[in-house]
This record gives sequence, structure tokens and C-alpha cells, in this order.
Amino acid sequence: MKKNFFITAVLSGALFIFQGSYAQEKEVVLEEVNQDDLGNVTDEFQEQFFEALKQKGIENYEKALLALDNCQKLEPENPVVYFEMARNYNELKKYDEAITSLEKAHELAPEREDVLNELYKSYTRAQQYNAAIATLLKLQGFDGDYKEKLANIYLLNQQYEEALEIIGELDQQEGPSTYRNKLRRQIFARTGDTAAQIENLEESISNNPENEQNYLNLIYIYSDQGENEEAYNTAQELLATNPGSTLVHLALYKFHLEREEPEDAVNSMKIVFESEEIDPESKFKVLNDFLLFVDNNPEYEKDLMQVSKMLSERENAPKLYGQLGQYYMNRGQIEEALTFFEAGLAESPEDFQLVKNTILLQLELEKYKEARDLSKEMLEVFPAQPALFLLQGIALNQLEEYRDAIETLTFGLDYLIDNPRMEVDFYTQLSRAHGALGEKDKSAEFSNKAEALIKEIE
Repeated sequence: MKKNFFITAVLSGALFIFQGSYAQEKEVVLEEVNQDDLGNVTDEFQEQFFEALKQKGIENYEKALLALDNCQKLEPENPVVYFEMARNYNELKKYDEAITSLEKAHELAPEREDVLNELYKSYTRAQQYNAAIATLLKLQGFDGDYKEKLANIYLLNQQYEEALEIIGELDQQEGPSTYRNKLRRQIFARTGDTAAQIENLEESISNNPENEQNYLNLIYIYSDQGENEEAYNTAQELLATNPGSTLVHLALYKFHLEREEPEDAVNSMKIVFESEEIDPESKFKVLNDFLLFVDNNPEYEKDLMQVSKMLSERENAPKLYGQLGQYYMNRGQIEEALTFFEAGLAESPEDFQLVKNTILLQLELEKYKEARDLSKEMLEVFPAQPALFLLQGIALNQLEEYRDAIETLTFGLDYLIDNPRMEVDFYTQLSRAHGALGEKDKSAEFSNKAEALIKEIE
């Protein structure tokens, strides 16, 4: 996640330092600001400013704005006050007010990327695309990554030629990406004049046959129009012109699969996986097709394992392990599936689906201690997930740690909302734990609750 710092000089010469995250639409609320960071300001300003941060943190945006209004009266030339006002206005979807505040902040601090970044997003939310474009053009001086955002705004503003020009420039500089390919296809779909697009691309290929992207764009258009033979022929033309092209195999492997040419399809897939020009997301899509292919053609499973090993070494991506684990789970090979899930979890402990799948398979394979320990560890990451309490309770019951099971399951029930089937599972496990401890009345109570709920569900 990209982080920027908003550093503003106040009238007294002191500095405010505020750290915010702008790669996401919803910013992370600043939770701690040391008093020393505020410098030499009045106690009243400090009190009002932190009151604003507190109120924003608990989503009381109107109260936050009241506190910031008091700050503005005390420090009328302080850009950070207007910046914070804008963030609260955006949360309330009052985009015009947000823009007014940000324009004032920009006037007071014209060189701050943070203000311009928030300003472009506010213009976009308000559908003031011309202003958003002008702001993004300024932001490109700070970071070239804004260029891709500019292509998106051009698309929203129906400036399709400008958007395509930027997409083409970025593809030349960085290689194609899944996101830009989606943008390009949206543009082609909106303009609707495919004949003109095809004619333009064919002319571009004739004038510059070394430019791969023109071939790829033509392949995309033909494919979207269902003209698969023309798309295939264009891919072959690109391969003949540039035998070393790896990008063309993103299209070729699909054509080979459709034409029932499995050897050629597998070869194209391997080239995709080995390519450094192709982004990981595109590779994962190819891998998903490969998994489906091997499911129907098990004789190619060795090839699958070979490319999977290659991908895991090159991309170090937990998503890969999750896909492979799901593949083996669907085939009933749960030990192999668990191996991949655990490998993925080691790289990405914040992936809740991966956590759940791993614990479920540990229970299925009677690895109860591992399931108990992992669920306990993951409850520190996901403290309000009832499924984790349930899975831990099951593991504890299997380990005959009944008191701990009762405590865990009872606690987990507090987090359960509108999930009667999971509630039945909680009651069943509680009944079992109490029964094992000889607490027959309690066991019967939870058993009856489970039975009554089952009748309601049915």
C-alpha cells in the first residue's frame, strides 16, 4: 500500500504530521498522534482537532466537522483543517463541500500530493471529470502510477482516443496488464464501431509490424465479436512476425484448447507461466483454465505440477496455493489439498477463506491439535469470526478438552448473527461437551435447542 505524508506548517512555525493511506477509497483513520507532533499550538486547538479525529474514527462525521469548524476559526490558514474537513464531507457524500475544502487546502499548500490525490478522487465522485483529469495531470509529476488512473477517467469522460493512447503507452512501458485490457475492452464495447477499430489496427500493423500490442488489440476485438478464426490467424501472424513473443500465448492457449490441440495448449501455458512480461493475475487465470483442463485430461497432471512449482517459486503468491488446494479438494485428495492450503496460509495469514479451508481439512484428517492451535492463532487475526470459534470447539471436543470447548463455543455464540445452521452446530458441540462431563441436563438443553432449530429450518 502506497503511503503519503501530509506535512503542514502552521502559523507558529510548528509542524503537523499526519499519515494517511490513499491507495484505497476508504482511508485508515489516524488513531494516535503524539502531542509532540502538534508543536506549539493552543490547547483549545489541540483539543478540538483530536476531538475531530476521534469523532471521525467512530463515524460521527457531522460532529467531527463541528470540531473542525472550531479549529478553522482558531487557525484559518491551516491547510490540514480543510483537508480533514474534506475527508469527513466525502464520508457524508457531500462532494461539493469536500471539493471546496480541498481547493482551499490546495491554495494554501499547492505542492502537496496528498491534497491533489484527495481532490482528484472528490472530483471523480462528483462526476466532474474535466477537473479530475486536470488534477491527475498535475499528479503525474509526483508518481507515474497516476497515468493509469488518468486512462480510467478519460474513459468515464468518454474521451476514448485519449484513454486508448495512454493504455498503449503504458503497455509499451510496462507490458500489458489485466486491468488495462479490461479498460480497452470497455472502450471497444462503448464505441461500438468495431469495423473502424479493426481497420485502424490493421493499418497500424501494416505500418509497424513489430508492435505486439496492435496484434493483441486486434485479437481481443475479434474474440469479443466471436470471430475466433480471424483472432487465431492474427495470433499466428504475430507469432510469425515475432517468434519470441510470450504475450501472444495468452490468446493462443485458449485457441489450442478450443481446437482440441492439447499439446500445443500446454506448451503455450508453460510459456505464459515462464514469462516475465505477463502479470501474475493473468497467470492465475491461465492456471485456472489449466486446472479445469487437467481435471478432464489427468494424463497432464505432471505438467500441472511442473508449472505449479515454477509459479510458486517465481511469483511467491498464496493465491496459487489456494487454487491448487481447491483443485485437489474437489478431486477428494484432501492430504494434497491440505499441503497446498498450509503453504498458502504461511504466506497469507490474512486470507480468511484459506484459514477456514485449512482448519476444516485438519479436522477431516483428525489433526485435532493442529486445528486447535491454528484456530486459536487465527482468532487473534479474526477475533469476531464465529466460524473460528466453532472449529476450535470441535477440535477441543475431539481432544477431550471439554471445559475449554464449552468456554470457546459459548463465547463464539455471542458473535453469531442470523446463521441458524451454524447455530445448530454450536448447540450440538455444546451438548456433546456437557454430556462428556456428565452434565446431562445441560447436554439435553442444548440438544433440544438444536432439534428445535432444525425443525424451524426445515
